[in-house]
Amino acid sequence: MTQNKPLAVIYIRVSTEDQVKHGISLSAQEEALRNYAVALGYEVSRIYKDEGKSGKDIKGRPELQQLLKDAEDKKFQALFIYKLDRLSRSLKDLIETIEKFKQWNVDFVSLQDKIETTSASGKLMFHIISSFAEFERNVTSERTKFAMGKKARDGDVITRAPLGYKIENKQLIPGEHSYVVQEIYQDFLNNTISLTKLSKKYGLSVNGLKKVLTNYTYLGKIKFDGQIIQGKHQPLLSSTLFNQVQDKLKKILG
Repeated sequence: MTQNKPLAVIYIRVSTEDQVKHGISLSAQEEALRNYAVALGYEVSRIYKDEGKSGKDIKGRPELQQLLKDAEDKKFQALFIYKLDRLSRSLKDLIETIEKFKQWNVDFVSLQDKIETTSASGKLMFHIISSFAEFERNVTSERTKFAMGKKARDGDVITRAPLGYKIENKQLIPGEHSYVVQEIYQDFLNNTISLTKLSKKYGLSVNGLKKVLTNYTYLGKIKFDGQIIQGKHQPLLSSTLFNQVQDKLKKILG
């Protein structure tokens, strides 16, 4: 291979449906892409082919999976495809995949869509696509936070059941071993045992024990986004015991 030329790869996919409806063959895609890559000064190092594969998602396409691995390993500098839907027909998959190429510093060229990051306008398109990806993540995050906040304000459980509880009909109820929580709090409050030994005694990690000892859920409350809200579930502890444990814990942890 000529060492002074950047390396490019080609990805081509054609489903059985495409061939029947449009007569788009792999060889036709390959020839057009190879000629374009060479014209732009690249040397084609590999052709990745997924024949007879659907474009609905990328999981069922072994060649594309290998391409992504090779891109992350920096085995080439540019990817050429015939059309964006050859990569994926899922907008979410498409945006996420193109964003990965950007992170890996791999130029991206879609022949029919006139999208390529080897030029200033192409780089701008890359930034726009990345912005859409960030926008989608932020919208999803906001929706999740809003939904969880609504559940918290309504006093409903928003996470998995902590030690001592179980979930039935989307509600927290005391579990079979709810008494263990009371035991842990009393044990911690009335003895000089270390957090490490206490955690081992109850089969917890030290961090897990700390979460149990500071969990407002045991007071019948829900903590979300810095706020403590009254829940609908039955408390397992009295506020007196809980507060005494908090005072002792603060002294130990400084």
